[in-house]
Formats: sequence, C-alpha cells, structure tokens
Amino acid sequence: MFWRKAAAWGVHFYTSLGALCGVASLIYASDHRPRATFFAMWLATWVDSTDGSLARICEVERVLPKFNGALLDNIVDYLTYVVVPAFAMNRFGILPPGLAGCLLVALILVASAYGFCRSDAKTDDHYFLGFPSYWNIVALYLFCLKLSAFLSSIAIITLALMVFTRLKFIYPSRTRPLRRLTLILSTIWGILVFVILLELPNPNSALVYSSLGFVIYYFVASLALQLGSGLRRFATEATA
Repeated sequence: MFWRKAAAWGVHFYTSLGALCGVASLIYASDHRPRATFFAMWLATWVDSTDGSLARICEVERVLPKFNGALLDNIVDYLTYVVVPAFAMNRFGILPPGLAGCLLVALILVASAYGFCRSDAKTDDHYFLGFPSYWNIVALYLFCLKLSAFLSSIAIITLALMVFTRLKFIYPSRTRPLRRLTLILSTIWGILVFVILLELPNPNSALVYSSLGFVIYYFVASLALQLGSGLRRFATEATA
C-alpha cells in the first residue's frame, strides 16, 4: 500500500511540474527569450499529455480519494495553456499595443476561465466542448507566421468566442473515432514543433506551414465527427 500511495503522490508531483514550466515561461518571456519561452511551454504540454495515462495506471483516484487530481490538473493547465501564452503574446508584440492588447489578454483569460469551469467541458463521449483553450499553440503559430496585429486579433477573438459554443473538439488521447490516426498525426506534429522550437526565433517557413496540416486536420476532423454524429442522430429520430 505504501508503494501505491508513493506512486500516486509521484504522479501528482509530476503534474505540478507543469506549473514550474509555466513560471519558467513567464520569466523567459519577460526577458524576451522566445525560444526558451516556447520550449518551456512545450515541456508543460508534454507533462499534461502524459500525466493522465500515469494517473490511470497508478489508480490515483482510488489510492488517494481525498486529493483532487483533476483540480490540480486544471489549475496547472490554466496557467500553462492560458496565462503564460497570453502574457507571451503581449510581450512579443503579437497583440496590438496599449489598451487593445490588454483587452485581448482579458478576453483570453475570461473566456478560458469560463471554459475551465463549465461542468460539461469534457463530454461523456470524450470530446472537449468549445475551443479547448490551446492558447500556447495559438501563440506559437502567431509568433512564427508574423501576422499583423489586426489579423492576430481577429484570430484570437474568433477562438475566444468559440470557447462559449457547443462545438465538440477532439480530445486527442481519448476520443475514440479516428483515435489512431489522430495520435499518429499528433506525434508527427509534436516532432515538427520540437524542430521549429529549435529554430526560433526564425524557423523554416516550410516547416511551419507543414506542421499547420495537423492543426487544419484537428479542426476539420472535429467538425466532421460532430456533423456525422448529428446526422446519425437525426436519421435515428426520423425513423423512430
């Protein structure tokens, strides 16, 4: 029993390392070091991508029933997926200067706070409901693509508003339809992103655009799966 508890606490400690990566990102962004900033975000994402599987293997909910690992995960994720990239986008000049940039930061923080606190943020069939606040990815691509502040603002406003919708987005490690394809593509994408990070602040544009293929797949596949599910439900109701 001791070793089970030790392993469970070890998983929670591992999750908390994401917060340390987030703080490191803030420090690097303050020093205007984009490569280190985004690499620390990448490490935080790696922790978040792997701690769930470890938690299930170690059965942390059963072994430590009085410790809310899901709450810990949400706290760390809000820091690393929302606060840190919002700060970085403002610091690196991705957002417009002055009040407009501050308002966009506020929009990101408030919209994502709603997304993290909604009880149906993760559906029973393992999808995210509403845009899942992948602001770290948004920040990286806006930095690499060097879009104008106006276009970056439009993209941010659109995605922030999508947090409030009932659109379902693929949960890469848990959504069953297309799961194998999604995991294969996401693994390739992760490798490409790692190479992009090594080349910051001026990555190879062909590499950046190639990696965008997975982002496009993610949105298109999420929409297609939701439309397919809706059509099947409509057909079932129509023939009932």
